[in-house]
Amino acid sequence: MERQIQRFLNKLSFASITIATFTLLFLLLRTPQTCLPPASSSGHLRFPKSTCDSSARHYFPLEKKNQRLWSTRTFQSQVSSYSAFFRSLQSLGLLRNHSRVLCVSAGAGHEVMALTEIGVSDVTGVELVDSPPLVSRADPHNLPFFDDAFDLSFSAHLAEALFPGLFAAEMERTVRRGGACVVAVEECGDEEVKDIVMLFKNSKLLSVQNVTLIGLRMTRIVMKVKSAS
Repeated sequence: MERQIQRFLNKLSFASITIATFTLLFLLLRTPQTCLPPASSSGHLRFPKSTCDSSARHYFPLEKKNQRLWSTRTFQSQVSSYSAFFRSLQSLGLLRNHSRVLCVSAGAGHEVMALTEIGVSDVTGVELVDSPPLVSRADPHNLPFFDDAFDLSFSAHLAEALFPGLFAAEMERTVRRGGACVVAVEECGDEEVKDIVMLFKNSKLLSVQNVTLIGLRMTRIVMKVKSAS
């Protein structure tokens, strides 16, 4: 009796393996209904539209991607706006061609390109996500630079900082005594300006001016570093 049961189990096991094998082959060879048929896609897909879309992707080298981005009207318009912004700092005597400038939270690098185009030769841009070759990866709350490494630091994204006090302290720390910290924030009044200046504990206020930057009404706040951080 036991032998009969054993033979039955062996046959059952063999049948199960056979069924499982054919089922697996069927699933591998069959196109799932969730996939888009080739005829339904128009043009070139930049990203897969489903997990079963294995069509070839065009690879664009970094240089070509940058050329496409930098040549867009929006990018060039923002660069031009930053250029006008930094020329106003040149007129104040705060920025020169030989100045060492740090752009904190520089995004895709509009301000870095603008500074380079107006003749500033030593410009460093940092952001949490790098955008080479204009912007390198670094935490704005923990900048990887020595004290007094720059003549001027700039940011248009102080309001977005997770820890504004630490953000401001790092901008100050990396600027030499007598250098400048410049921020552009959403247009604000005297009380808001006072709160922002208080974040820069080792700097004194030089000037406040409402400006238009990248199509937005903003307030430019310029502070002079008065002592080592």
